[in-house]
Amino acid sequence: MNTPAFTSTEAGLPIAAVERETGLAKDTLRVWEKRYGFPQPLRDASGNRIYPAEQVQRLQLVRRLLDAGLRPSKVVGLDAAALTQLLSQHSQASSANLSKTNSTTLPSHPAELSALLDTIAAHDPQGLRHALHHAQMRMGLGPFITELVAPLTVAVGEAWVQGRFEIFEEHLYTEVITGVLRQAIASLAPLHGSPPALGPKVLLTTLPQELHGLGLLMVEAMLVLEGCTCVSLGTQTPLLDVVQAAQAHRVDVVLLSFSAAQNGPVVLANLRELRAQLPSRIALWVGGSCPALYHKPLEGITATLPLSALKPLVLQWRSTHSSL
Repeated sequence: MNTPAFTSTEAGLPIAAVERETGLAKDTLRVWEKRYGFPQPLRDASGNRIYPAEQVQRLQLVRRLLDAGLRPSKVVGLDAAALTQLLSQHSQASSANLSKTNSTTLPSHPAELSALLDTIAAHDPQGLRHALHHAQMRMGLGPFITELVAPLTVAVGEAWVQGRFEIFEEHLYTEVITGVLRQAIASLAPLHGSPPALGPKVLLTTLPQELHGLGLLMVEAMLVLEGCTCVSLGTQTPLLDVVQAAQAHRVDVVLLSFSAAQNGPVVLANLRELRAQLPSRIALWVGGSCPALYHKPLEGITATLPLSALKPLVLQWRSTHSSL
């Protein structure tokens, strides 16, 4: 029996669009298809995978649960009803935890945090952009990032996991805050004739299958604020290209970001390989919410979790290299 041919508009989305809509890498979708029997894409006339809307919606639920800390083996094979029920259970637990920690997560700005979340929910990008710009000017860039943007980003992610926000609302926030941070970074660019940067020169990126770049942008802003020179490659740079870019740009540090959704053993294996390929003079700094980064010290690699730890790390690097 021949498999019927479909167009993407009739049957769903191609795999690249599903990756973009769910944040799940193409390779991950193919592995799940073989290992768990889901998703089950159709094929178009050229034999390319096409994912029906119902499957894309299930994958979005799966991604929410992965972000909440569940393993793929526990959730990928579940139907939409079971996924929704499981998400509801975890949302209740997350809500309880948030109610206990909100007062300590952002002690001086709880009302402002809530107001910004409401602005996102109201689909008001202009209002959100204005509020963020105003907060930056009032607080200064460093505190703005560490005391407002970082916890706000966590709160937006929690709201998505809980079902309060849809993906498009999280995308709205990401787009607006990305613009705000890029403008702030551009405003710190040295003027012509300024003294040379103090160092280190830092290459920032993520490895393939890591789509999250907002944390990387926050790190870049904090580093530029400290007078560092940054070379950003964006997200999903192949490991060999990271090595080549580090050498071509003659950087002092390579900094990578990993989200909680990344597979710990794979992350560690990639880091060991990267460390082995990088010249010893280039430091390797890593950060993000991937727990594997912080279980035990990684030889030749510096793991830094809070953004506030970047300044002392930069000062330590300068102290070590001041006599070289």
